[in-house]
Amino acid sequence: MTQHTSTELLKRITVDPAQCSGRPCVRGMRIRVSDVLDLLAAGETAAQIADELEIEVDDVRACLVYAAKYFDPPRMVA
Repeated sequence: MTQHTSTELLKRITVDPAQCSGRPCVRGMRIRVSDVLDLLAAGETAAQIADELEIEVDDVRACLVYAAKYFDPPRMVA
């Protein structure tokens, strides 16, 4: 996946303190990134999740990109 694609996908993830206690969500909906990741961990495919939650497959991909960025933040090396 190219950096440009990752950047575009990340635009699908929103954080609003007034929604879902500020947890990251898909495109301003009340579908949390963690919910999508839980479904992936349970073995559902991106297509199944998209159909079930009425989102796009790229939204599922965006959740994965977000998780990857969150768990691997930039580090300063001296």
